[in-house]
Amino acid sequence: MDLATTSHREGSALLGTEMEQGTPGGRSLRMMLSSAGRRVSLLRSFREAAGALGADLTIFACDMTPEWSPACMEADKAFAAPPAESGEFIPAMLDICKGEQIGLVVPTIDTELLAYSQARDQFSAIGCHVAVSDEPLVQMARDKLATATFLAQAGLPSPRTIALEEFLDGAANLTLPLLAKPRHGSSSRGIMMVHDREQLLGLKKAEPYILQEYLHGREFTISLYFDQEGALKCAIPHERLRVRSGEVEKGITVRDRALQDVAWRLGESLQGARGALCFQVRVDASGAPSIFEINARFGGGYPLAHQAGARFALWMLEERLGLPKTADDGWRDGVLMLRFDDAVFV
Repeated sequence: MDLATTSHREGSALLGTEMEQGTPGGRSLRMMLSSAGRRVSLLRSFREAAGALGADLTIFACDMTPEWSPACMEADKAFAAPPAESGEFIPAMLDICKGEQIGLVVPTIDTELLAYSQARDQFSAIGCHVAVSDEPLVQMARDKLATATFLAQAGLPSPRTIALEEFLDGAANLTLPLLAKPRHGSSSRGIMMVHDREQLLGLKKAEPYILQEYLHGREFTISLYFDQEGALKCAIPHERLRVRSGEVEKGITVRDRALQDVAWRLGESLQGARGALCFQVRVDASGAPSIFEINARFGGGYPLAHQAGARFALWMLEERLGLPKTADDGWRDGVLMLRFDDAVFV
């Protein structure tokens, strides 16, 4: 497959045969940040982690339009890739990973997780590890109705959630107003408060929607790190003090017993979890948490966790390089993140 490529960061480590293939037990690794978009802070977290380990890390990145992606511009080399939900995506990524001897792929967006989870063995066959959970878990997290069913069956606190059609057919006794969400949505796309039935009739023509009880209270994201064996090693909550375009703009890490308890209970219930995941919670006035979303990937607020000592990027590199594992839950409370706009110039 002929994909356009773009090289960046003149004077950076040489690519190709001059770099050792990233294999366990070595100190050299070539990784791919997939659908990199604006994830510059995540990319820099991996660079910092490699420096701390004394590892020679080459970072590749891909996006549909890499020339418009700040993270692709920051990477050592960038590739144009097909849409994540197209049949061309996995063959293209396999070609790139094989040709560039990439040893680690880190997915970043919901739409590519399922494809990677289904093709994980194909990547393993060429010596490339994809940091993604098992397919059933990815399927569940991608489907908000399935997520609600999973949480209820696991006995975890969560808001009542039903399909839009169930409400319109009169089969549910939830009362308006309710929160309407695309069943397979992400990044707060399409979410709205519904106050009357007429609004719901319009939604039925768009895409599959779910209706959810509206939760009041403070909002938190809890980032989770699972090792290669699927054991939860770290759970770090941060309060979403201010959100812009679905991502936390101002946040602070919080050690809270109720949040920690629900995080470890969820971790025990998730089967096939690997690497970075996160979930979102509302905490009511009494301090009781309720889970309303699970994401089987790095959350947008991960840089805050990284700075607080929950260094998922470092732990992933340790595992891939065959180094001693240092993952723990000893992160710092009260670390504040204040995000601001920045730019890349080329």
